[in-house]
Formats: sequence, C-alpha cells, structure tokens
Amino acid sequence: MASVSSIQIGDHKIGNDARPIVIAEVAQAHDGSLGTAHAFIDAIADAGADAVKFQTHIAAAESTRSEPWRVKFSKQDVTRYDYWKRMEFTESQWAGLKEHANNRGLIFLSSPFSPEAVGLLHRIGVPAWKVASGEITNLPLLKLMLDTKLPVLLSSGMSTTEDLDNAVQTCRAANAQIGVFQCTTLYPCPPEKIGLNLIATLGERYHCPVGLSDHSGKIFACLAATTLGAAMLELHVTFSRQMFGPDVPASVTFPELKQLTDGAADIHKMRTAFVEKNAIAAEMATMKGIFQKSIVARHSLKKGSVLSEADLALKKAGGGLPPERLDSVVGRKLARDVEADTALADSDLS
Repeated sequence: MASVSSIQIGDHKIGNDARPIVIAEVAQAHDGSLGTAHAFIDAIADAGADAVKFQTHIAAAESTRSEPWRVKFSKQDVTRYDYWKRMEFTESQWAGLKEHANNRGLIFLSSPFSPEAVGLLHRIGVPAWKVASGEITNLPLLKLMLDTKLPVLLSSGMSTTEDLDNAVQTCRAANAQIGVFQCTTLYPCPPEKIGLNLIATLGERYHCPVGLSDHSGKIFACLAATTLGAAMLELHVTFSRQMFGPDVPASVTFPELKQLTDGAADIHKMRTAFVEKNAIAAEMATMKGIFQKSIVARHSLKKGSVLSEADLALKKAGGGLPPERLDSVVGRKLARDVEADTALADSDLS
C-alpha cells in the first residue's frame, strides 16, 4: 500500500490539514468503577473532544503475579495483577461503554493488552486500534489487530526508531491505514522531553498522520503541536487533581480539556486560512475611517488665510486630508471660511 498523509476513522478524516482529532484518555482513571467510566464519557463529550480512549486489561491473559509495580500507588491491591483484575469489565459492560460513547458523538477506542482483549474489542466493534507504547514490539499482538483490517494508531513512548520502523513496516505489509504518535512515557513529562521536533521528523519518515500523545498534565504541549500541524492530540483526563490514580499528575481537568478543544479548533483555522492583506484592508475600510485622523482647522479661519502648522491639528475621524499630507498643506491658502475642527479637503485649498 502506498503511504498516505490522511486516514479515515469512522466519520473523521485525520491528516491532510483536517482539524486535529482530540482523543481524551481515561486509561484506569475509572478505578474499576463502571459508573465512573460512564461519567468520564459524558464529561469528555461535554468538553468537545472527538474520541474517548480506555485500556482493556484482562489480568489472566496479560500478566503474571510477579509483574512489578511501575509506581506502588494502590492501597487495596497487593499485586499489580490484582490491580489489573480490579480494572476488568465484562464484554457486555464494554459494549455498553462503546454504545454510550457513540450516542454522545464520540469515537470509542481502547488499547488491548492481550489477544483476548483484541478479540473482545473487535466483537464490540471498535473502529480502530490504538497500540500502547509498551506493545509496539509485540508484533504477534499487532498482527492480530492487523487481521481485522482496521486503522492502527501507534504510540511511540518507549520506542527506538528501529522499534517504530518495524511496527510501521508490519502495518504497511498488511495494507493498514496508520497514524503515529510522538510520545514520551514520563508521568508527568517535563517540557524539554515532549519532543515537538519529532512531529515533523516522524511525518517525513513515515508519510502518515502524526500526532502528540501528551503526558505533561497541561494543555500547552498539545496547543503547540497543533501549530506545528499535528493531526492527532491525545492526553489523559481527570475530574480533579485530587483524585486517586497513577496518571493524575499527567492529566488535565475537563475545563482545561474544553480550553484545548476550543484552542485547537481556532489554531487549525488560523493555520489553514489564506489571508490576503489587501482584501482584509478592504473589509476594514469603514473601521479605518473611524480610527484614522484627518487634518482639521485648529481654530476658525478666514478665506485667504495662509495656513501654518499652528493653524492645523490631526484629529479623528478620518475622511478628510490624511496626516501624511500635513507638510504639503502648510503654506496653502484657504478657499473658504472654515470653523474649528473642520476636516479639510482639497477643495478647501487654493
């Protein structure tokens, strides 16, 4: 398949100067509560994002009891396996979440971490795959996703260039539509590690839509990425920075998400609109007349007066002789009497 600069996920075109798609990442912020997961969907939709993304963990299929904690945050789970177990939803519950998201106008995405999760998500009808950073080198799992013929979004948070090359080549060999995210897997990620320079680098290397998967906990990186032409924006969300969970320091609140969605839409319009200076000036002609100044009589003057600089002032509104004519008006004679503050015209001069 020839490389392309845009892909299609549902009704959304991604790339080729389309508005960047905003993906709000819930991950495990629901803390195993189905009700909270549904609440996230409503809040994400209300904030104007385009997609909601979860993670589908099936403990027995992806983990052993010896899996170490990345950060030991849980006070109720003895092992990380126990935590993944507590994060599980049933297939019907996942289907309900997808239906809810679609009813709110959101694309429903969830990263799978096992073949069983791929099967579950495919059965409930996900429109694309988001491959988590840690699974980029898991080519057997990637090939299962590719077998479905759905678009694939690759996150590169822990990847070397070689890792990403291999994943992209595997996708291309399967004729898959692909997108790539620049990502740095630090929670939170400091500004100097965001890697905005890599958005252009990855686009040139892979000739596909490139986005930013951000873990800074602020909206600035995604806004900056939008100005650089990022086609996709992904970031973690939380109801409050006082909430429980390992991703909270790297998440934005929903008022911040709303600022991002509004800002990204405006920046996209700024980037893609063609502005012609003279055409804009023509639109501003009436306004220009209000804001500009004219040469006016400083005081009442008689016909035949030889105008000096002391006789003249520059005052609003425009419409009379413009300020740049002042030097040429000095020394001219008045062709008629004028009152103070009268804007002068060429016909007033002899």
